[in-house]
Amino acid sequence: MKTDIDYSMIRNAMRTPDGTILQSRHRHDYVTHKDANGKVYMLDGGLSYVRSSANGDEEHLTVTLADPQEQVREALEWGTYGKDSDQPLSYIKLCDMSTAHVNAVLANVPSINPAIKVAMERDVEFRENGKE
Repeated sequence: MKTDIDYSMIRNAMRTPDGTILQSRHRHDYVTHKDANGKVYMLDGGLSYVRSSANGDEEHLTVTLADPQEQVREALEWGTYGKDSDQPLSYIKLCDMSTAHVNAVLANVPSINPAIKVAMERDVEFRENGKE
């Protein structure tokens, strides 16, 4: 049975006709792109809400916890500054994080988004069950 948390977003993204991926990572992260077709596309809301342009030819790539774990782990990206926090911010997919890294995030990041936390906990279980 699905719960309210299962409908939480873990990715808010869209693909424009020229293949550009727009991703809004946090609330009020307003991103735009002028496509090769001359139309402007926008996306906003991060994991809180979806606000987007409606040209009709864009593909929404939103992923929620209700989607299969295989899809969730490919879509969820964690921002990292490296093991010693001395590198520029980069994003790594959940499927590319080591289990030790996922467990370190779960143990040491008290302000983690509840949906991201659930996705990571489910992924640790997914890995433990040999489905990785």
